[in-house]
This record gives sequence, C-alpha cells and structure tokens, in this order.
Amino acid sequence: MEVGGSSESPSETKKSKSKTPRKTKDAAQTLKQKSPAEFFADNKNIAGFDNPGKCLYTTVRELVENALDSAESIAELPIIEITIEEIGKNQYNSMIGLADHGRVDEALYDDFETVKAREKRLAKEARIQENQAKSAALGKKGKAATAVKPIKSRETSYYRVSCKDNGRGMPHDDIPNMFGRVLSGTKYGLKQTRGKYGLGAKMALIWSKMSTGLPIEIFSSMKGQSYSSFCRLDIDINKNIPHIHVHEKRKNEAGWHGAEIQIVIEGNWTTYRSKILHYMRQMAVITPYSQFLFKFLSGSPDKNVTVRFARRTDIMPPAPLETKYHPSAVDLLLIKRLITETSKQNLLQFLQHEFVNVGKSHAERLIGEMGTDFSPKMAVKSLTSQQIVRIHQLFRQAKFDDPSGDCLSPAGEYNLRLGIIKELHPDMVATYSGSAQVFEGHPFIVEAGLSLGGKDVKQGLNIFRFANRIPLLFEQGADVVTRTAAKRINWNNYKINQTQDKIGVFVSIVSTKIPFKGTGKEYIGDDISEIVSAVKTAIQQCCSQLKSKIVKRIQAREQQERKRSLNKYIPNATTAIYDILKEMSRAHALKKRRYDGKDAELLKQVSAQLVTQETLREKLAQHVEQVDYEMAMEYATQTGVNEEPREEIYIPPLEAECSFTEFHSPIFVFRLFN
Repeated sequence: MEVGGSSESPSETKKSKSKTPRKTKDAAQTLKQKSPAEFFADNKNIAGFDNPGKCLYTTVRELVENALDSAESIAELPIIEITIEEIGKNQYNSMIGLADHGRVDEALYDDFETVKAREKRLAKEARIQENQAKSAALGKKGKAATAVKPIKSRETSYYRVSCKDNGRGMPHDDIPNMFGRVLSGTKYGLKQTRGKYGLGAKMALIWSKMSTGLPIEIFSSMKGQSYSSFCRLDIDINKNIPHIHVHEKRKNEAGWHGAEIQIVIEGNWTTYRSKILHYMRQMAVITPYSQFLFKFLSGSPDKNVTVRFARRTDIMPPAPLETKYHPSAVDLLLIKRLITETSKQNLLQFLQHEFVNVGKSHAERLIGEMGTDFSPKMAVKSLTSQQIVRIHQLFRQAKFDDPSGDCLSPAGEYNLRLGIIKELHPDMVATYSGSAQVFEGHPFIVEAGLSLGGKDVKQGLNIFRFANRIPLLFEQGADVVTRTAAKRINWNNYKINQTQDKIGVFVSIVSTKIPFKGTGKEYIGDDISEIVSAVKTAIQQCCSQLKSKIVKRIQAREQQERKRSLNKYIPNATTAIYDILKEMSRAHALKKRRYDGKDAELLKQVSAQLVTQETLREKLAQHVEQVDYEMAMEYATQTGVNEEPREEIYIPPLEAECSFTEFHSPIFVFRLFN
C-alpha cells in the first residue's frame, strides 16, 4: 500500500537521502584562497577598470601620475610624453602570432543580417525616403528621420599606451616586483600621495593580461647610471608574482634618466576621448610647472590628435613629507602594528616617538592616567591585549593638539592661478589658500580658484575638482565641491549670475587621508562638516575678491555709458544752442534787445563768425571729458591707490646655471639674481 502517493522503494529513498549530507560535508571542507592579484582581477571596477573605455582612461591616468611622482621626487621639472596608438585586428593577431582567419559560418556572428531582416530594413528606408519626398513636394518641413542602420559588429579595439618621463627611474632589481606584485610599492605610509590603492600600473598589467595576454615593457635608467634597464614581464594572477620574459641591462650612452612604459590593452577611444583630453587639461591646470605632450595615433591620419600643454612656470611645490600618526586617528590594529615595528624599548619612548604631538610630559601624564598596570619604563613589547585596548580607549577620550599641515604639499595660489590663466584664459580670476585644518586626526588644506569667462567654458557652473593634486572627473554630482557651489553659495550677493555667467570653480584638497566615498574613490562626500566649512569659506573668499573687481567693472561701464550718452546729444545740443545765439546776436545788432558785458561780447563773436557751431561742439566735448576725469579722480581717492589695475607677470624657466634668491608671496614669486 502506497503512503502519501510515493512510489519509491525504501532502499531508493535511503540512497537518495544519503547523497545530500555527503555533498555538504565535501563543500564545507573545501577552503579556497585568493591572491591580491586575483582579487583585483575579479573586482577590477574597484580600481576604476569598469569597461574598456574606462580602462583606457584609468591606464593613462595611472601612468601619468606615476610619472609626475617620479619627476617631483628628485625636484626635476616634469617632461611627460603620452602616446595612445590604435592597433588593428590584423596587427594584434600578428603580435600574438595568430594567423588571420576568414569567416566560414556567417550566421554564427552577432552582426549577421538575415534576408528577411535586410528586406525589412530596406523597405523601411524606402518608406522614409518616400515620405520625405512627398513633404518636400508639398513644401512642408518634415522631421529629418534617422536612417535605419545595419547591425554593427562588436569588434574589439586594441591600443598601445606608452608613457615616458624624466623622473627618478627604478632600481634594476626592483622592477619586476614593482610591476608584477600587487600591493607592493613605495607609496605606503602616512603621507600625501596621488595613489588611491597603491596599484599604479599593476592594475593596467592585470587588465592587459585579461584582455590581450601581452606583457608590459619597461625601460628605465636612474640618474648617473651608465646603463638602462629593459624588462618585459607579465603577472601570475594566481600566485601574485611577476613572470619575467626579459630582464637585462643595456648601454645608456645618451645619459637619459627616467622611465618609459609600454602596454597593450583593450579599450575604447571613441567613448572616452573627451574624458582623457579633459583629464590632461585639468592636470595641466594643477601642475603648470609640467610639460605634457599627448598623442593619439590612428590608422586614419585625419583622426590623429596631438596636444601640447606647455610649461608656464618653474616653481614646484615642495615634496610632501611622511608624518607620524595622530593618537586620535589610530585603531587597535594599527597600535598593535606600531608596537611590533617600533625600535623603542619602553612605553614612554614609544608614545613620544611613534605619535605626533605627544611630548615627554604629555606621555607621562597619559601613562599615569592609564592605571597602576602601566609605568613609563615598562617594555612596550610586553603589553597585553587588554592593556592595548586601554591605550586605545584613552587615545579616543584624551585631548591632543591638532597636527600641523607642514607635511602637506598643496599646489599653491601661484601655481593654481597660473594654471587657470594658462588653460582657460578667463576675463577675471581669484585664488585663495586656506590654513591647515583637521578631521579625524588628519590635516588637510583646501585651495580654491574662481574664474569668469574664458575659452571652452560653458555658461553656468563649471566644476573642477582635485584631490591630492589629481583631477576627479566622475560622480561629480555627489561631491562636496559641487554641492557647496550649487547650493551653499549665494552667487547674487557677489554680483555673479549663476546661470548666465561662465563660472569656473576650482577646488583642490590635499591631505594625508582623502575621505573618498564609494568603491571607485571618485568623489568626496559632503558629510564631513570640517571639509564642507573649509570648501565653502575658500569659495566665498574667491567670490569676495571677484566682487570688488566686478563692482569696479560695473562702475566703469556705467561711467562709459554716461559719457557715451552725453556725447550722443552733443550735436543736437550744439545746433540748438547755436541757433539761439544767432537769434540773440541778430536782435542785439538790430537794437531790438540790448545785452551788456560778456553776453554782448559773445554775441559779437557769433556775428563775426569767431564762435561757430564747431567751436561749441568742441567746448561741450571738453566739458564732458573734464567731468569724466574729475569723477574718476574722486573714485580713485575714495578707494585708494592699492586698487589700481595690476598686470600679470610670468617668470620664464631658467637655465640650471642661473643663481638666484626667491621671495614667495601667495600670488607671485620675486627673484633676485646673484
């Protein structure tokens, strides 16, 4: 008899039930690990490698920023050449040793068009042309219909990206690990850096391996070396180690120093062309001391692009300095790591030398507050987990002096102003650099620039954002700069029309820790009150500077308008006055009416043609000029001599043998030659 409608035998039921636990047990016993390279290969969008177009953009950005860091590290004015060369399918196949192969089964491809689909498309195109002809015959202006396009093949595009600089170069033996081992580099530590993850060109190499399978090529030579290094390598994704093809030393007869990196990747120049050029332009704004040469080379010469961003100054910001951690910015894990790495023996020395703004007396007071289990001479390596927690708790509650901004390297008002003028050619520009402020124990400095007018600037707000002197181009709407400029600034108070004027808003934030939001690290949120306040203040300071210039311009325009109006009525006024004088002189001559003194003398001159209509016109014009001059003098007296127009002066680059002393001001640099 069957129970519950089941027809299975007891033995079959037992067998089927016994399979599931065994499978679960096997799955539970399987433990897998991922190398850092494998993790970023699987999650490449975190590093900005979302799609082929974004991958091309991010590769260019990473190579350019590495080149800038390399040149600035040896105080060398950067000279950087970036080339993107389009590689056709046949050329790519030849590079990887793949023979060309024609299509055999056309229907297998996504751009295949069936006979029925082709007939349907052609019929639709014919109807469109017929309707357009009828409309033209009736004299009607019909809408320009878009022709039905045939299906396009999703052909992959390949590009060779190369970047050459005049920087430090790389030690010969370190090159494989610097490019072929993820999360290894020279930028780690508490310091203002351009990098976001420390990936640099490593992520570009991972994308190259995923999309083309071709290795990266590195040429490098350090200053004073008689040889240059050449290395061709790719990366073992699973083991996170470099796979070296060639690593050799070559003669360096030219004495060149720097690095040249070449990599072949899949990309999309068409969709990201504007982003890449916009990035290069903004980089030229924030680093006017750099010289960039950008080239795009295509199979069609008419599609080639060459843009040169010339150097405008040779004043470079100082290199950022590595600093110590602020006690309020550390966590338990970091305290444990510092204890492991420290060379200090006792707790007092550890607190003094591993943290910023903790002097000897302050450290002794902190140790006294920790409790009886702590003493200044106790071995720091012997601290228990509970004692480390107590230190962390005290760090969170105690009061410490804010860290200074001496370790930071902002662009500077001088460079920011030069960059804006060089690239945008605005009618007016103002800059401001704030003092160092602190959030969560990390110092930061906000610099701002504001421009009106200029070339290639749209009406309304044009936001240019920089973090640690690199441009941020994506996710602009959620950024603190965009929201502050759009919602927290009353532009009308500064005589600026937010919708009609061409406004350029430039804000640069530098810090030992940029509080990026999102996995892509493309914007700074507006939830940190200290940064919001600093950004708003910086923009308002620039607005105040421009307001005085705008008011002067308005007053000058009104003055010119008054002068123009008066000059416009001079001919009519002259004619009317001269006609009256002639009637008066005629009456005076016929003795119908007598005039005495100066009036009689004037009428005699009119009768004798000594005073003519042209004489009156000249006198009235002179009077208008005199009134205009007196008003200008009165305005200059009220506003003071310091408000006179100033002319921008740019210092050209000098040869190395020139000896001089510099005196720095926020907006200019004075050089005294020895």
